[in-house]
Amino acid sequence: MKAITITEPGGPEVLTWTDVPDPVPGSGEILIDVAASAVNRADVLQRQGFYDPPPGTSPYPGLECSGHVAALGEGVRGWEVGQPVCALLSGGGYAEKVNVPAGQVLPVPEGVSVTDAAALPEVTATVWSNLFMDGGNATRSNVFMVAHLRPGETLLVHGGSSGIGTMAIQLAKAVGARVAVTAGSPQKLAECAALGADILIDYREQDFVEELAKATDGAGADVILDIVGAKYLDRNVKALAVNGRLAIIGLQGGAKGELNLGALLTKRAAVTATSLRGRPLAEKAAIIAAVREHVWPLIAEGVVRPVVDRTVPMEDAAEAHRVLESSTHIGKVLLVAPGA
Repeated sequence: MKAITITEPGGPEVLTWTDVPDPVPGSGEILIDVAASAVNRADVLQRQGFYDPPPGTSPYPGLECSGHVAALGEGVRGWEVGQPVCALLSGGGYAEKVNVPAGQVLPVPEGVSVTDAAALPEVTATVWSNLFMDGGNATRSNVFMVAHLRPGETLLVHGGSSGIGTMAIQLAKAVGARVAVTAGSPQKLAECAALGADILIDYREQDFVEELAKATDGAGADVILDIVGAKYLDRNVKALAVNGRLAIIGLQGGAKGELNLGALLTKRAAVTATSLRGRPLAEKAAIIAAVREHVWPLIAEGVVRPVVDRTVPMEDAAEAHRVLESSTHIGKVLLVAPGA
């Protein structure tokens, strides 16, 4: 088979479409004939040499894919060869075939094409595991789901036009939350509004702390979903409401910042940070099961949909990386495998 390999850390030009050994499914795994994968910021970091895949996983980039079941490993039940599926991966999506633990595989949702389904696993798993718990009710049973966004609360999403952001807007609105977003252009903000965002903040022209205070009569955000990290840490804490929760899922603005513990104490607020790729298999399987139970019906009903900016041939992954790094896209950039 062919896959995108990284010849050495560097720019998009180090991504090479080349022959690699065919994967064979092990016990508990499903082999997928890949139709499409999606480009994520983690793929860019891996290409640059800053984010190695977990030990024992595929060395090729790609944290999600869609396609058809090609073969079942020993002990796998409930799936059929030829069935259209999508999957959350630890790596390997930029390839014609990939092995996936069965607990990380999902059926393609009703009403979604096999190609567009590649836009769903990573964003739905990330958003659901960070923002929600059993449809909004917090329990102790799955403490890795951290923010417990509830109906009527205000959510602030940084990067509202990103893949994560477009999904967070839709899911938050579906459970009855009020949604504020930051984005870097009127066009991006208009797209966020079309998805249901209530409060639109152009971070290039406006201070999100001030704008959020105006829109909430000074209350602030009950939950903030942050992809920026250190650069926004102090202002995020200022923007939190009393009993607010800040969920950090990215470090695009740096990894080290100063945290005002006094402000946290005053607001009785919480700061959490999570990643998805390196979680134990059991946690990933639990998240995927929750996504299938709570998110897949919303997609089938047309309440939530994948947002795809464009598709690019998989062998041209370098061009897709350039698009992502330019931040001109809205939603997901997909890589389509040859013949898909």
